[in-house]
Amino acid sequence: MRPQHIALAVLVAAVWGVNFVVIEIGLGHFPPLLFSALRFLAAALPAVFFVRRPKTGWKWIIAVGLVLGVAKFGLLFTGMHLGMPAGLSSLVLQIQAVFTAVVAAVVLGERPGRVRVAGMCVALAGITVAGIDEGTSGPLLAFALLIAAAAFWGVSNVLTRMAAPENAMGFMVWTSVVPILPLLGLSLLVEGPRADLDALRSLDWSGGATVVYVAWVTTLFGFGAWSFLLRSYPASSVAPFSLLVPVFGMSAAALVLGEEIGPLRWCAAVLLVTGVAVTSLGGPASGRGRIRRTGRAARTDGPGPLPAAPEAPVPAGTSASRTPTTASRPSPRG
Repeated sequence: MRPQHIALAVLVAAVWGVNFVVIEIGLGHFPPLLFSALRFLAAALPAVFFVRRPKTGWKWIIAVGLVLGVAKFGLLFTGMHLGMPAGLSSLVLQIQAVFTAVVAAVVLGERPGRVRVAGMCVALAGITVAGIDEGTSGPLLAFALLIAAAAFWGVSNVLTRMAAPENAMGFMVWTSVVPILPLLGLSLLVEGPRADLDALRSLDWSGGATVVYVAWVTTLFGFGAWSFLLRSYPASSVAPFSLLVPVFGMSAAALVLGEEIGPLRWCAAVLLVTGVAVTSLGGPASGRGRIRRTGRAARTDGPGPLPAAPEAPVPAGTSASRTPTTASRPSPRG
């Protein structure tokens, strides 16, 4: 890779890592489902009026929009709202690589080799250690929601691969339209119109800045730059940079939110990152998992799970303050 493209890959990882801290701050201004809806609203508008709809079928746009936008991000934001620390969230979400490999094996018939299976086992061991750490100091429900979010992320990776969009940026913009109304409806139903109206009425520059960051910087710039790198280089060259996301996430959470990283969390981080690296880079999967791409794109076997935009991990014991603009949220560390 060229030096400037290496720098771009590191920048994207940093943007995605810091994103977890921004989400934590944003959750002090908005209920989680409303915050998710605003994220996609800002990502879709006005871009959808200037970006041509990809040739990919509507079924793929709708499917990815619901699975990634409503399920994955709805669960992620809700889990963090219920007390999951930002840094740990970015770390736990890396298990999406294992879920991607499992779903690809079931749906696409891609059989992971022994090296990848070993990597999955190591990653699952890391999740177990992280669960033990969280179970002794934080809400297990929030931890479970993050695992579920990672699972839906894995499903969306496989759906995206099956859709095989020529223009990844256009695909992201148009799929961002899909979750807006479902998330707004869920927010009104679960969080209540009063909480939503209170959050919008008390909107200030810091709350607006969090929406801009998660929508334009993380989603549009981050996914756009990542897609450019994947078009320019083999996925096996680009994917390792996603492992920097937890590093930036945990560091940013420690610096900004004052989260601490205990021995168990370090152990979980080493196991999980190592397992994800082996799972993602353990050589091409065998089987019938070939996807025929439309247009100029050729048929490809992909080197494994598509590297998805990560979200950064943070140390335990966050002490971030939350503004009283929404219903009270439980303390991150019980």
